[in-house]
Amino acid sequence: NDQNKVQFVVCIDNSDYPASLELHKIYQLVPDKEIELDGDVRIVDESGEDYIFSASRFVEIQLPVEVIQSFQNAA
Repeated sequence: NDQNKVQFVVCIDNSDYPASLELHKIYQLVPDKEIELDGDVRIVDESGEDYIFSASRFVEIQLPVEVIQSFQNAA
């Protein structure tokens, strides 16, 4: 079941959002089925808050366990 799997994405397009999104940075995805149906994703941005962006700005990636743990320890 992927429901509890922590997902990460890399930003490939920060046009119009240079203050909120860093190109090529890894972001943690916040699961939100409703907005995903509209082609959007919810991510935690530079401010530490979660915001909705178009999914086309990101590519999902698989991270090593050590990196995932580092994200969780920082939360």
